[in-house]
Parts: sequence; structure tokens; C-alpha cells
Amino acid sequence: MDNPPPEAPRGIDRVRVDPWLVENVPGATAPFRYDLIAAGGSNLTFRVTDAAEHVWALRRPPVGHALPTAHDMHREWRIMAALERTAVPVPACIAYCADVDLNGAPFYVMSFVEGLIVRDRASAVGLTAQDADTATDSLIDVQIAFHTVDLDAIGLGDLAKRGDYVGRQLNRWRTQVERANVRELPLMVELHERLLAAKPVEQTAPGLAHGDYRFDNTILGADNTVIAVLDWELCTIGDPIADFAWSLQYWADPGDELTFLSDPPTLEPVFVRSDEVVTRYATRSGFDLSDLPYYAAFSWWKQACIVEGAYARRLAGATGGMRSTGDPADIGRRVDRMLEHAADLAADVR
Repeated sequence: MDNPPPEAPRGIDRVRVDPWLVENVPGATAPFRYDLIAAGGSNLTFRVTDAAEHVWALRRPPVGHALPTAHDMHREWRIMAALERTAVPVPACIAYCADVDLNGAPFYVMSFVEGLIVRDRASAVGLTAQDADTATDSLIDVQIAFHTVDLDAIGLGDLAKRGDYVGRQLNRWRTQVERANVRELPLMVELHERLLAAKPVEQTAPGLAHGDYRFDNTILGADNTVIAVLDWELCTIGDPIADFAWSLQYWADPGDELTFLSDPPTLEPVFVRSDEVVTRYATRSGFDLSDLPYYAAFSWWKQACIVEGAYARRLAGATGGMRSTGDPADIGRRVDRMLEHAADLAADVR
């Protein structure tokens, strides 16, 4: 970089981080440019470019208030480092900093994977039907790969408790919402009790549950296959069917009245419908998906709890370093709609 680097964005203390990178990242030379990648999970990801135009990604927790347990950087680092030894594609883990005093929070550096992130319909416009089909199959195959990975063999057998995944998730997210203490949500409480009482028996062995697996948490390579899975912050040991059902809710079909994403890429006509995704996952995995209706209701309830956390942070004026626009009340109304949709789905669950 010939010109002085621009001021580092919030969340990066250049005076301390620059020399740390030189010391801990092989081949890195100061000065560095830091660019916040605005899209993605609640942890913050920065593109880091050094004086020789080498590029890495730096990931750290949000700046400001957040719900507890949501941003354990070492846990995320540990999961990705373990998966490097498997068929699950992840960025290469390069260096981890546990010193909170250095940059206000732990952070880590990983390789920067170039490729296509299918975030919305515009990013999917260049895909042909064959491209989309290849990407869909790869998305499914990679999810099955981490659902069936040998957790003990890669050192993640103690990542979380095994069994009763849905029960643990139901209690965790209700507790998170109650800690945020923003408003009364009687439907959230009612659905929690109904879903807890109707929990299905887990049909598959516990596996690695990503917790937010979808196209825009992956990177596609030139051949349209998944070459990196990102944003492991919600990952745990859980029920693979519940994790698949969560991912399926991102797969919007034309005519859906409510979608997880504001502009779902799967609305592009090159993508198959969600029922075909279910068929492919079931065929490839061999798993019993008869309890999907329950898990669909659970997924919308859980998403409502997560968005309620975002609503609480907006009301508190804490955006975690991310740009935010619009009326916070719109977020609250979206939570209400999600809970109502979850209630409609739960009406058919016995």
C-alpha cells in the first residue's frame, strides 16, 4: 500500500493489532488496512490487507452489549481448527489472540477465501439452473458431512452435552430472551411449553449442528461447490434433523408469506423448491425426516428469540459495530410475526 492506511474501523485497535499481526501471522507486513465486512453473523469479520496486498480475515465479537454465551471466540476457533482435518471445507486457521487487553476482546485470523457468497437474488442472477443445482447438492452434501463427522476422532466430543438437543435449545433461548428483559412475550412462553411437551424422540445420533447453515454462510468456488463454511458461532452437538430443518427455513419458495431472509436467493427460478431439498437430504443422508413439521415450528420459534435479542440490542443502542438503519419497532413486529407463524405450524404438531 503506497498511501497511509485509512483509519481502522471500530473494533480494531491498530496500534496494538498491527504489531501482533506481524509477530503472529506468517508473511504479514505492516501497515494493514482493515475493512469491515458488513454482512454475515453477529460476530464481526474484517478483511485485513497488508503492505504487500496479502489478505486475511480477522474475526472478533461485536462491540457493545450482546446476549451472554453468544460470542465465544475460542470455541469457534476450536471448531474450525478441528474441521480442517475433515471433509468439511473451512478457512485455514492461522492465529488466535486470547489477550482481551490487546483489542478489547479475543479474536482470530484465518485465511481469506475468495469466491461467491449467495446472499440475495442479485448475487444469484449469474447462476444457471445447472450451477444452482450443483450448488444445492454441494450445500446438502457438506451439511451431511458435518452432521456425520466423528466428533471424538476430531477432538470435539466434549464440545457440548449429547442428547435432548431441542430441550436444551428451548430452555437456552427462552432464558436469553428473559435476560434481555425488553417486553412481555406470552406467545413465546406458550410456544415454549407446547414445544417442550411435544418433543420428538431423536431419530439420529448426535452430530455437529452448525446452527445457522445456509448459502450466505458458505462460499462457492468456481465450480459452484461449497469451498468454505463460515460463521460457526452457534455450533454445538445436536440433532442433525433439527439443524437441517433450521437451514430449510432459509430456503424460501415463491408464494411464501414470511421468510427468514429479506431477499432470499432461492426465489430465483434456477433453484429447486424446498420439498426437493428435503428429498435430496433424506436420500443422501438416509435419515428419517418424519418429524420435520415439529422442527419447522421449533425453528421459527427459535429464530424469533434470536431476533428478539437483536431488538433488545437496538433498543439499548448497541449494534455491535455493525451499521443499522430503520425503526427498531419493525424488528419487534417481525418477532411477533415469527411467533405467530410458529404457532400456526405448531397447531399441526401432536
